[in-house]
Amino acid sequence: MSLPTVQTLVDCADFSKTVQPYIPQFYDLPAQILQNLSSLQGLKDLYLSTNPLITAFSLSLLLAPVFLVAAEVNRNYSQVDRFWSLLPTIYNAHYVIWAHASGLPTQRLDSMLAFSTIWSARLTYNYWRKGGYNIGSEDYRWELLRQQIPGPLFFVFDVLFISTAQSVLLFSVTMPSYILLITSKMTGENMLPLDIAFSQGLVGAVLIAAIADQQQWNYQNAKQEYRKSAKVPDKYSQEELDRGFNTKGLWAYSRHPNFTAEQTGWVGLYLWSCYLTNTYYNWSGVGAIGYLILFQASTWYTELVTAGKYPQYAEYQKKVGMFVPGPLSALSGGFDAEAAAKLENKKKK
Repeated sequence: MSLPTVQTLVDCADFSKTVQPYIPQFYDLPAQILQNLSSLQGLKDLYLSTNPLITAFSLSLLLAPVFLVAAEVNRNYSQVDRFWSLLPTIYNAHYVIWAHASGLPTQRLDSMLAFSTIWSARLTYNYWRKGGYNIGSEDYRWELLRQQIPGPLFFVFDVLFISTAQSVLLFSVTMPSYILLITSKMTGENMLPLDIAFSQGLVGAVLIAAIADQQQWNYQNAKQEYRKSAKVPDKYSQEELDRGFNTKGLWAYSRHPNFTAEQTGWVGLYLWSCYLTNTYYNWSGVGAIGYLILFQASTWYTELVTAGKYPQYAEYQKKVGMFVPGPLSALSGGFDAEAAAKLENKKKK
């Protein structure tokens, strides 16, 4: 059996019943693949007879050395970054394909995949338009870290974190989808009102992230135009552009509203799995927790760099929350409310 036989919804969230029995498949999988490599039907049968969580986890580990070799050969450590927006949806699509091929109910999984696909489209597009897929493009933070960490230690960092931990993390945020698959087997096709609310809420989080992305894109383009022509573009004041960082729109209430929405989406998927299994928490939350920790650490480092570039950023940090809107920004109508009022008065004159 490639899926566990469970008696209750709570059992669907029990690691000892839904994951542990299939761990031996992980160790046998390489030999099984080699044995069936010459037979397409054999590979298909192996795919369906292997627990889908084990298959997804195995792929995440298989990709790690690929990322490592590509990074070291090219001396470019954004290899995982280029696949960041794609891999979670590939894993989620795998769960959906496996369920369809096994004749299982897929309505919840299809809704989950719709969210994941929209998430990928938004993040891939934003990464592309910022030049992330250009040859030689690399996240500036890797270069800064290379300057701070000695060569041999940075290689270890690449092996353990950049190439391996990040690859596994992108799998682990989709682990709740496995629980959705198991629960769908028990409950059938019907989507309950809260299922619909969860699926729509996940899409809503992506839309909020897209709005924040566009606001940041508009500001950065206006800043570049201002620096080239010395003319202040419409909708912005000279004060806002000289400041160097965006504080308009959603950015007036959160220093990283796109990151807030990003994290909300994957935490929401985990909470959906808790709702379906009548549990307050379950093992699949490890991925969501890891995602939150990564965003806390990377955003802290990003802001350390940003605060060194822009003198007013420290004041922004005091008044506006990193992710969740702080009381000062919420009560005052946003960080840049005063600047917005000045701009409006200027237009009237």
